[in-house]
Amino acid sequence: MSRFRDRTEDFKDSVRKAAVSNGYNESKVASTMASFIIHKPKERSPFTKAAFKTLESIKELDQFMLKHRKDYVDMHRTTEQEKDSIEQEITAFIKACKEQIDILKNSIRNEEANSKGWLGLAADNFNADTIAHKHGVVLILSEKLHSVTAQFDQLRATRFQDIINRAMPRRKPKRIAKEATPVNATLANPESIEPNEFPAQPRRVQQQLLDDETQALQVELSNLLDGARQTETKMVEMSALNHLMATHVLQQAQQIEFLYDQAVEATKNVELGNKELSQAIQRNSSSRTFLLLFFIVLTFSVLFLDWYS
Repeated sequence: MSRFRDRTEDFKDSVRKAAVSNGYNESKVASTMASFIIHKPKERSPFTKAAFKTLESIKELDQFMLKHRKDYVDMHRTTEQEKDSIEQEITAFIKACKEQIDILKNSIRNEEANSKGWLGLAADNFNADTIAHKHGVVLILSEKLHSVTAQFDQLRATRFQDIINRAMPRRKPKRIAKEATPVNATLANPESIEPNEFPAQPRRVQQQLLDDETQALQVELSNLLDGARQTETKMVEMSALNHLMATHVLQQAQQIEFLYDQAVEATKNVELGNKELSQAIQRNSSSRTFLLLFFIVLTFSVLFLDWYS
């Protein structure tokens, strides 16, 4: 048996006795005892639900990248079509997360527009603090998404580097059979060769074969070079687009951080303005009291001088 036992009921009895001894009536005792019950947590706001949903999407994207990292980078595990499919899914993930973050930003802008009071100042300090908190939440989500997109940039750069390495020219002996065929045909028909032409015929055949092989190699190298240039151009374009997207995400994160700082500063300015207003009200009340006393004293003085004269 365990040495510990539940003392909750003993604790409630002690609280009930202490409440009765302090003069609490039955309703107060009941409310005090009801406060020990664990209450249901408050329902989350739509912004909080959307923020958690966006965070879950970013985590799913990160897990998807970790799961398919080797399949995307290793050239022998999957085909190019499967790698393109993985890249499309990741791009769709990033786009969906970006749209969710934009929705959160728009909701914050609408709330800011609705919460402004007289002269464009915040009508409620609590609301200003809430908006500043939401700006911080969006900033954190943007930074997490930027971190995931940076990892995807590295994977994409590794893949395209492998494509370029595979597209480099490779010399392969393809014409050995073609070289042997004319010589064998010549040796198989020795009657067709004149005695004076026997030494010159193999030289012309070899020279022709070398010229053909040289031209074929030049064409092959030219095609490989064109393919490598096209691949490099596409890679540079995709890298530029991805870098542009990452730059926009980072700029938005910086803008959100700037807006967050402005919101915090505006909250401080509102607090200082409220303090100044309260001090001005106190000064106004004290000045009115002083003027009232001054007029009363002046009235009594005039009455006294009139009576005295």
